[in-house]
Amino acid sequence: MLVGYSSSSEDESETGVAAPATSKNKSCSRKCQKEDGSYSCCPVRKKPKTEEQVTKTRLPLPGCLLAMFPDEVDPETEDSSLHGGRIRSFKHERGNWATYVYLAYHPSDEFKELLEELLSAAGTCDVVLTPQEEFHLSLSQTVVLRHHWIQPFTQSLKSGVAHIKRTFLGMEVCTGHAQLLDLVQVVDRTMTEFRLATFYKDPSFHVSLAWCVGDQTAQMEECIQEMQCLVEEHEEGPFVLRLDCVELRCRTGNKTFGFPLKQ
Repeated sequence: MLVGYSSSSEDESETGVAAPATSKNKSCSRKCQKEDGSYSCCPVRKKPKTEEQVTKTRLPLPGCLLAMFPDEVDPETEDSSLHGGRIRSFKHERGNWATYVYLAYHPSDEFKELLEELLSAAGTCDVVLTPQEEFHLSLSQTVVLRHHWIQPFTQSLKSGVAHIKRTFLGMEVCTGHAQLLDLVQVVDRTMTEFRLATFYKDPSFHVSLAWCVGDQTAQMEECIQEMQCLVEEHEEGPFVLRLDCVELRCRTGNKTFGFPLKQ
């Protein structure tokens, strides 16, 4: 069913004391002799020793490390015009990794043909939709992970899905709902372990087909029935979205982890 939703160095100094003139220190006595011929025990100060300052050259950090810890957020990552007008649901911060768990859907040629028909139908209602770059069925909300959580988080998911058996789901209306809820429970346990938001209480499982900027729900209502008919009256009968659940995936930032389901 189709729905629309919106060091420092120290200077050292040495001080000498001049003694009265003797045969051994005439040169020193000359330095301390006054005009009246008397002698003074004034100290003779030597010039302090100086050390040449050594300029220490700091080796540059490898580029890969600089990329891991940038001084500030790249302005381009916050520019919605570079993402089709889409705006982040939460601000990007260094060390935060947007994360979600899902089942991937690999579209067939038949699916792609149907999608083109649906987008065309939306266009008749002046709604310009952009097809998804990748298709998936979400099993979690999008949450934020700190970088040092990634390894234990994904390990927890891996352990949790180890007993989940592989199955084929025909995603027509709610077929396969119970099996998907089993997967959600596994994911929710990991979310709870890391004190993150769990999935919705009564989830409506769906594969997002396309999107547009802004709230176009009203316009979509005008053509949603027509689009539903396209699905039901497909030339080869009602279109059934078949999801081959062989692997659970977790995407965190630019990393994707896969966890095979038990066969």
